[in-house]
Amino acid sequence: MTEVAAKTVMKLREMTGAPMMDCKEALLACAGDFDKSKDWLRKKGKQIADKASGREVKEGLVFAYAHHNGKVGVLVEISCETDFVARNEDFRAFCKGVALSVTAFAPAYLNRESVPAEALAKERQIVLEMTQESMKGKPQQVIDKAVEGRMEKFFAEKCLLEKPYVPDDQKTVEQMRELLVGKIGENIQVRRFVRLELGG
Repeated sequence: MTEVAAKTVMKLREMTGAPMMDCKEALLACAGDFDKSKDWLRKKGKQIADKASGREVKEGLVFAYAHHNGKVGVLVEISCETDFVARNEDFRAFCKGVALSVTAFAPAYLNRESVPAEALAKERQIVLEMTQESMKGKPQQVIDKAVEGRMEKFFAEKCLLEKPYVPDDQKTVEQMRELLVGKIGENIQVRRFVRLELGG
Protein backbone atom coordinates (compact mmCIF):
# COMPACT_ATOMS: atom_id res chain seq x y z
CA MET A 1 0.00 0.00 0.00
CA THR A 2 1.24 3.51 -0.86
CA GLU A 3 2.36 5.68 2.05
CA VAL A 4 1.39 9.36 1.84
CA ALA A 5 3.44 12.03 3.60
CA ALA A 6 1.57 14.54 5.77
CA LYS A 7 3.14 17.40 3.70
CA THR A 8 1.61 15.93 0.54
CA VAL A 9 -1.83 15.68 2.19
CA MET A 10 -1.51 19.31 3.35
CA LYS A 11 -0.56 20.45 -0.15
CA LEU A 12 -3.63 18.77 -1.66
CA ARG A 13 -5.82 20.26 1.08
CA GLU A 14 -4.49 23.76 0.28
CA MET A 15 -5.17 23.21 -3.42
CA THR A 16 -8.71 21.86 -3.01
CA GLY A 17 -10.02 22.96 0.39
CA ALA A 18 -11.22 19.38 1.00
CA PRO A 19 -11.01 17.82 4.49
CA MET A 20 -7.65 16.25 5.48
CA MET A 21 -8.97 12.68 5.68
CA ASP A 22 -10.58 12.98 2.24
CA CYS A 23 -7.28 14.31 0.82
CA LYS A 24 -5.38 11.41 2.33
CA GLU A 25 -7.96 8.91 1.03
CA ALA A 26 -7.76 10.46 -2.47
CA LEU A 27 -3.96 10.33 -2.54
CA LEU A 28 -3.96 6.71 -1.38
CA ALA A 29 -6.59 5.76 -3.98
CA CYS A 30 -4.66 7.52 -6.76
CA ALA A 31 -1.13 6.38 -5.79
CA GLY A 32 -0.06 9.93 -4.91
CA ASP A 33 -1.01 11.47 -8.30
CA PHE A 34 -2.21 15.05 -7.64
CA ASP A 35 -4.32 15.49 -10.79
CA LYS A 36 -6.08 12.16 -10.33
CA SER A 37 -6.57 12.95 -6.62
CA LYS A 38 -8.23 16.28 -7.48
CA ASP A 39 -10.61 14.50 -9.88
CA TRP A 40 -11.31 11.85 -7.21
CA LEU A 41 -12.22 14.58 -4.70
CA ARG A 42 -14.46 16.32 -7.25
CA LYS A 43 -16.36 13.08 -7.91
CA LYS A 44 -16.74 12.47 -4.16
CA GLY A 45 -18.00 16.06 -3.71
CA LYS A 46 -20.56 15.52 -6.48
CA GLN A 47 -21.77 12.28 -4.87
CA ILE A 48 -22.22 14.03 -1.51
CA ALA A 49 -23.95 16.97 -3.25
CA ASP A 50 -26.33 14.60 -5.04
CA LYS A 51 -27.22 12.86 -1.75
CA ALA A 52 -27.75 16.19 0.04
CA SER A 53 -29.80 17.78 -2.75
CA GLY A 54 -33.12 16.47 -1.41
CA ARG A 55 -32.69 17.95 2.05
CA GLU A 56 -34.57 21.13 2.95
CA VAL A 57 -32.73 24.46 3.00
CA LYS A 58 -34.23 27.10 5.30
CA GLU A 59 -31.17 29.11 6.30
CA GLY A 60 -28.57 31.00 4.31
CA LEU A 61 -27.63 34.50 3.25
CA VAL A 62 -28.66 37.31 0.98
CA PHE A 63 -25.20 38.53 0.05
CA ALA A 64 -24.69 42.05 -1.32
CA TYR A 65 -21.75 43.12 -3.45
CA ALA A 66 -21.03 46.55 -4.92
CA HIS A 67 -18.27 46.81 -7.52
CA HIS A 68 -15.37 49.15 -6.67
CA ASN A 69 -16.46 51.71 -9.28
CA GLY A 70 -19.93 51.94 -7.72
CA LYS A 71 -21.62 51.23 -11.07
CA VAL A 72 -22.59 47.57 -10.56
CA GLY A 73 -24.38 46.04 -7.59
CA VAL A 74 -25.37 42.41 -7.04
CA LEU A 75 -27.59 40.55 -4.58
CA VAL A 76 -27.44 36.75 -4.39
CA GLU A 77 -29.59 34.48 -2.25
CA ILE A 78 -27.79 31.28 -1.26
CA SER A 79 -29.48 28.79 1.03
CA CYS A 80 -28.18 26.08 3.37
CA GLU A 81 -29.64 23.78 6.02
CA THR A 82 -28.41 25.46 9.24
CA ASP A 83 -27.56 28.95 10.48
CA PHE A 84 -24.24 27.49 11.67
CA VAL A 85 -23.21 26.93 8.03
CA ALA A 86 -24.60 30.35 7.02
CA ARG A 87 -21.97 31.87 9.35
CA ASN A 88 -19.19 29.60 8.05
CA GLU A 89 -16.25 31.39 6.35
CA ASP A 90 -16.20 29.00 3.38
CA PHE A 91 -19.94 29.53 2.83
CA ARG A 92 -19.54 33.31 2.94
CA ALA A 93 -16.56 33.15 0.57
CA PHE A 94 -18.70 31.10 -1.84
CA CYS A 95 -21.47 33.73 -1.63
CA LYS A 96 -18.95 36.43 -2.53
CA GLY A 97 -17.54 34.32 -5.37
CA VAL A 98 -21.02 33.82 -6.82
CA ALA A 99 -21.69 37.57 -6.57
CA LEU A 100 -18.39 38.28 -8.37
CA SER A 101 -19.37 35.82 -11.10
CA VAL A 102 -22.72 37.59 -11.56
CA THR A 103 -20.89 40.92 -11.69
CA ALA A 104 -18.39 39.73 -14.29
CA PHE A 105 -20.68 37.79 -16.64
CA ALA A 106 -24.18 39.31 -16.22
CA PRO A 107 -25.93 35.95 -16.80
CA ALA A 108 -29.57 36.06 -17.88
CA TYR A 109 -30.73 32.97 -15.97
CA LEU A 110 -29.83 30.98 -12.85
CA ASN A 111 -29.75 27.54 -14.54
CA ARG A 112 -31.15 25.59 -17.50
CA GLU A 113 -34.43 24.93 -15.69
CA SER A 114 -35.06 28.66 -15.23
CA VAL A 115 -34.83 29.49 -18.96
CA PRO A 116 -38.44 30.18 -20.05
CA ALA A 117 -39.80 27.57 -22.47
CA GLU A 118 -40.62 30.29 -25.01
CA ALA A 119 -37.05 31.70 -24.98
CA LEU A 120 -35.62 28.19 -25.26
CA ALA A 121 -37.87 27.26 -28.19
CA LYS A 122 -36.98 30.51 -29.98
CA GLU A 123 -33.23 29.97 -29.47
CA ARG A 124 -33.46 26.35 -30.63
CA GLN A 125 -35.35 27.42 -33.77
CA ILE A 126 -32.73 30.08 -34.62
CA VAL A 127 -29.88 27.63 -33.99
CA LEU A 128 -31.60 24.95 -36.10
CA GLU A 129 -32.11 27.33 -39.05
CA MET A 130 -28.51 28.60 -38.87
CA THR A 131 -27.13 25.06 -38.63
CA GLN A 132 -29.25 23.75 -41.51
CA GLU A 133 -28.05 26.68 -43.64
CA SER A 134 -24.36 26.29 -42.79
CA MET A 135 -24.39 22.46 -43.02
CA LYS A 136 -26.48 21.95 -46.16
CA GLY A 137 -26.15 18.45 -47.55
CA LYS A 138 -24.94 16.91 -44.28
CA PRO A 139 -26.80 13.95 -42.73
CA GLN A 140 -29.60 14.87 -40.30
CA GLN A 141 -27.85 13.21 -37.31
CA VAL A 142 -24.77 15.42 -37.91
CA ILE A 143 -26.99 18.52 -38.01
CA ASP A 144 -28.82 17.40 -34.83
CA LYS A 145 -25.51 16.89 -33.03
CA ALA A 146 -24.34 20.35 -34.10
CA VAL A 147 -27.62 21.88 -32.86
CA GLU A 148 -27.16 20.20 -29.46
CA GLY A 149 -23.57 21.48 -29.29
CA ARG A 150 -24.72 25.03 -30.01
CA MET A 151 -27.49 24.77 -27.42
CA GLU A 152 -24.89 23.67 -24.85
CA LYS A 153 -22.95 26.82 -25.74
CA PHE A 154 -26.13 28.89 -25.25
CA PHE A 155 -26.61 27.47 -21.74
CA ALA A 156 -22.92 28.07 -20.90
CA GLU A 157 -23.28 31.71 -21.99
CA LYS A 158 -26.63 32.45 -20.34
CA CYS A 159 -26.80 30.42 -17.09
CA LEU A 160 -25.05 31.50 -13.88
CA LEU A 161 -24.37 27.97 -12.62
CA GLU A 162 -22.49 27.16 -15.84
CA LYS A 163 -20.35 30.33 -15.82
CA PRO A 164 -16.76 30.26 -14.54
CA TYR A 165 -16.53 30.88 -10.79
CA VAL A 166 -14.53 34.12 -10.78
CA PRO A 167 -12.17 33.40 -7.85
CA ASP A 168 -11.21 30.06 -9.49
CA ASP A 169 -11.98 30.25 -13.20
CA GLN A 170 -10.94 26.62 -13.72
CA LYS A 171 -14.32 25.58 -12.26
CA THR A 172 -17.93 26.59 -12.85
CA VAL A 173 -20.18 28.04 -10.15
CA GLU A 174 -21.98 24.65 -10.00
CA GLN A 175 -18.71 22.73 -9.60
CA MET A 176 -17.70 25.02 -6.72
CA ARG A 177 -21.13 24.53 -5.13
CA GLU A 178 -20.70 20.74 -5.33
CA LEU A 179 -17.20 20.97 -3.81
CA LEU A 180 -18.52 23.10 -0.95
CA VAL A 181 -21.39 20.66 -0.29
CA GLY A 182 -18.83 17.84 -0.28
CA LYS A 183 -16.65 19.73 2.18
CA ILE A 184 -19.40 20.95 4.54
CA GLY A 185 -21.86 18.06 4.13
CA GLU A 186 -24.98 20.21 3.89
CA ASN A 187 -27.31 20.96 1.01
CA ILE A 188 -26.39 24.38 -0.41
CA GLN A 189 -28.43 25.99 -3.18
CA VAL A 190 -27.98 29.16 -5.21
CA ARG A 191 -31.60 30.38 -5.23
CA ARG A 192 -31.63 33.64 -7.18
CA PHE A 193 -29.69 36.77 -8.07
CA VAL A 194 -30.23 40.37 -9.11
CA ARG A 195 -27.67 42.46 -10.97
CA LEU A 196 -28.07 46.23 -11.21
CA GLU A 197 -25.90 48.32 -13.48
CA LEU A 198 -25.93 52.11 -13.58
CA GLY A 199 -28.00 53.19 -16.56
CA GLY A 200 -28.78 49.55 -17.43
